[in-house]
Amino acid sequence: MQRREWIQSVGVATAGTLLAWPAQAAADKAHAELAQLWRREGGALIVRHAVTESGLGDPPGFVLGQCSTQRNLSDAGRQASRAMGAWMQAQQIKPDAVLSSQWCRCQDTARFALGAYEDWPALNSTFGGQGDPNAQQKALRARLQAMPKGQREVWVTHQVIMTALTGAYPEMGEGFLVDRQGRLLARGRLAV
Repeated sequence: MQRREWIQSVGVATAGTLLAWPAQAAADKAHAELAQLWRREGGALIVRHAVTESGLGDPPGFVLGQCSTQRNLSDAGRQASRAMGAWMQAQQIKPDAVLSSQWCRCQDTARFALGAYEDWPALNSTFGGQGDPNAQQKALRARLQAMPKGQREVWVTHQVIMTALTGAYPEMGEGFLVDRQGRLLARGRLAV
């Protein structure tokens, strides 16, 4: 009787593993392809900040530079950011530059993933009428076009910036690898 119960529980575990395997295998393959392409071609890996506390945008009274007034990373977001950094280390990819929006959730994503980063206002959110969308997109495209072949950069930003540049919608913690013309080459949810 004990042997039969053990076989049944192993069968359930195996079935669960088999059902989950294709999704994980597809994610692993996408991540490996992204890493290979980034190593070979360079370009900017533009990452939407990791998972935040609930809500969209920022609370009333938001002040740039005062994290207590902003929507910040959740515990899961901090863990996901560290996982993204571990993925880059495992892939032996060291970016030539790490740039971040001045929003705390972006800075924290960059800090937990890669340590040092530089603020770049062109990556700041334009959600809800903030910033200057045209000037910021122009600055992003100018930097991409001036990037030497093979240079690798990480830009941590917001959905609205990534969508304006590529036309694609990123999830929190998702990265888009773009070429020097801003074309989307590959994407992956790196912070998992």
